[in-house]
This record gives sequence, C-alpha cells and structure tokens, in this order.
Amino acid sequence: MDPLLLSAATMTSCLGTGLGATWESLRARRCGLAPCHFETVEIDTWVGEIEGLDDRPLTGELARFDCRNNRLAERALGCDDFEPAVARAISRFGADRVGVFIGTSTSGILQTELAYRRLTPEGRMPADFHYAGTHNTFSVADFVRHRLGIRGPAVAVSAACASSAKVFGNAARMIQTGLIDAAVVGGVDTLCLTTLYGFSSLELTSAKACSPFDAHRDGISIGEAAGFGLLEPLREPVDPSAVLVAGIGESSDAHHMSSPHPEGAGARAAMEAALASAGIGAADIDYINLHGTGTPSNDAAEDQAVSRLFGDATVASSTKGATGHTLGAAGIIEALIGMLAIRNGMAPGGLNVKQLDPALHTRYLLDNREMPIDLVLSNSFGFGGVNCALVLGRAGRLSAARAAPQP
Repeated sequence: MDPLLLSAATMTSCLGTGLGATWESLRARRCGLAPCHFETVEIDTWVGEIEGLDDRPLTGELARFDCRNNRLAERALGCDDFEPAVARAISRFGADRVGVFIGTSTSGILQTELAYRRLTPEGRMPADFHYAGTHNTFSVADFVRHRLGIRGPAVAVSAACASSAKVFGNAARMIQTGLIDAAVVGGVDTLCLTTLYGFSSLELTSAKACSPFDAHRDGISIGEAAGFGLLEPLREPVDPSAVLVAGIGESSDAHHMSSPHPEGAGARAAMEAALASAGIGAADIDYINLHGTGTPSNDAAEDQAVSRLFGDATVASSTKGATGHTLGAAGIIEALIGMLAIRNGMAPGGLNVKQLDPALHTRYLLDNREMPIDLVLSNSFGFGGVNCALVLGRAGRLSAARAAPQP
C-alpha cells in the first residue's frame, strides 16, 4: 500500500487524558487499573475506568448524542490540538472530501441499560431515550462527523476487538481509490454492564489486574478508551521523522466464536499481510505491541504466531496491563502507543508480570527499554477470528527498509 501520513492524533484512557499524560504513565510504569466499582456491577474484577465522564453531558445541538461513549469521544477530541488539525484538513480538501471511520464494539449499550430501569408502566422506553444517537453502533461515527463538521463518508466498524485497527484499512482503501482525500480514524468503547457480566460469564475476567504473558495469567481486565488519528496521503516530501501508517494486514480465520485458533493461524496471516503491505520483512520491525489480553489461550496462540514469524529477536510487550482491554478501542490506542514509542525511543515493558510463562517464546519485555524504534507492528485480534495487524514507521527508515532487498 502507499503509506499514509499520521498527521495528528489523540487518545484518552485510564492512563490519562491526551498523548502526553499517556506517555508519562507508560514511562512511569503506572497501571491505570483498579478494583471494579462501576455502576451496579458486583463482579470481583479490575477495570480501567475513566473518572468524570458523567459530569459533563453533551448539550445544545449535540444533546441527542449524549451517552457515556460519546462523552468519552468528546473528551478525547478536545486534546492534543486534534480539532485544529482536522479543521486545517477540511480547509485544504473540503468537508465532503474528509471521511470518518470509527471502531466500536459496545457503543452506547449503557444508555439502553439505564433506560430499562425507567420503563413506563406500559413497558415502553422513556420518552427521552434516543437509541439512534446513543446506543446505535453508528452513533459514535455520526457524533464525530457532526462534532468536527465533516461531510464525507462516515463508517462505523464493529468487528469485536479488532474494530479500531480495521478502520485504518477502510480509510486507506477510500483514500487510495480517490473517494476522499483525508480521514479521521478512531475507536471508542466504554464500560457497560453487558460486557462486564458477559465476559465474566465466559470466565474470561481476572480477579486482579490482568497480567499478559505471566505464567499464572487468568483473564482480562476490561477498560475504556477513545483514540483518534488523522490520515493524509503523502502529497509532497515528508519530514523523515514523521510517523506513517505503512502497512495493514487483515484476516478472518473464523476458528471459534470466542477462542483464537490454537496455533495463531489467522494472527500470523494478518501479520504477514501487514509486512507485505508495508514492503518490509519481519527483521525490520523494532517493537511489537501484542494483542496480549492475559487469557491463557490468547497469549499462547499469539505467542505461537509471533515466535514463528519473528523468532526471539524482536522485543514485544502488551500494554493491556496498564490500560486494560479496551475492546473496540484497543486497536487505535495501541497503534498510537506504537507511534509514541517511535517518537520517544522507548519500548514500554509489560506490567503485572511476576513470572514469565516458560512455555512462551516471544521476547517479552518486563521493563521499559530505551532504544531506537523506527518500525512498529501493532496486533489486534477479536472474537470470531477477526484479525488485524498494523505497521507504523518513521518515514526515513521506512523508505530505506522498502528499498532494501527482502530475504
């Protein structure tokens, strides 16, 4: 694929609001997870909850979008000068030539859960409940489009935990076919009762902060997050230090509704496709941000795929020990963590690991490592065998890697 410039970005999670706060937390090895006291949930688990989302409801013309999910989107959009960057893109290309591609898995389900508590005596939803603007999967894409004044195509992608990684592919294809000139990509997911009780019923949640790749890992910690990026084609010579989206690989192995292929077949296919799309080899990758959920089966399957493709030479870690598993937002926030690793020259070490699983072979980092990082692979794998891998790279290094003969 032709690389795309990641010209602006922002994210918010339990690690903090904005890219700066996120990186400060990662550098300090701060875990954003805490015992679950969300809403009326009575489950012994830890979550990555963001404080204060209920304090500032959406008002005015955007009131019809008011729900926890869209309030989180609003918080993230207001950081890192993201709005001015989008405004400049609109001014260059026109509002109808900028697209919106947002991944989410649960969208505003919480709003419907709350509405059910207020059913009328006839069993009807309360009059002030607006499904289209809140719970509907498309609501967050619609909200972002209205919030930023974009009039181009707007798409919501709901492909489980690969949702906001796959939006990069949707955006790239529309840009490269000439349908649009730039794209806002993103992902937003927030806590709700359905996911917390649902994952608990599958016995996939941990009673402690999740510990990916630990010998005694026993499940996930669910988090909430929002992240956005602005993608633009390379129309002129770019700064060699600029971060590009260089490759996108997608696969669907459909092995099982909720379990990964035991040998990571679909995961490996997605990674190989991402490397081929970027025009580089496995040896060119400096750091891998693993999907790494902390369940026994996920980490074992991903380890097989990664170690067979990369051996034990490439350092890797999962940042879900810090953020929790943010479901439909995981793809974008972990890609942006990869971007920050490139910018700051540090691979973040995984948290909460007391003993690495000796049966796993990936070169898993237990502490932060200061090192030159030019090319990053970010993995996102979801229920149903939906897989996506992204390659992000520094422009100068990417050009050199693509020019070198591949083994």
